[in-house]
Amino acid sequence: MRHDPMMAIQADLMRRVDSLAGERGHVSALRLHDEVDQIRHIARAFHLDEVEGLAGTLESALSLHGLGPVVLSYLDRMREAIGAHALPPRIPAPMGAAVVPLRA
Repeated sequence: MRHDPMMAIQADLMRRVDSLAGERGHVSALRLHDEVDQIRHIARAFHLDEVEGLAGTLESALSLHGLGPVVLSYLDRMREAIGAHALPPRIPAPMGAAVVPLRA
């Protein structure tokens, strides 16, 4: 089986988001800002536009409001956005496999 680099990137982003969510309340605003900035840069490099946008908006919210309940909402939305990109493409079954012969 070939290694898919995009899956590795998505797994890394998911790990980062989950780590931040798990440390909520135990992480400084500066560290949270740095981690979100790293997530944004990785997302930009791999064209995960929705994740990049959410991370940028969270950075702005952190600058304006500091740590607050909004952080978890953004982390949840980033997790959903990463997960949406991680879904494997649907491959239709061959037409022959979908046909069941009728027997009398």
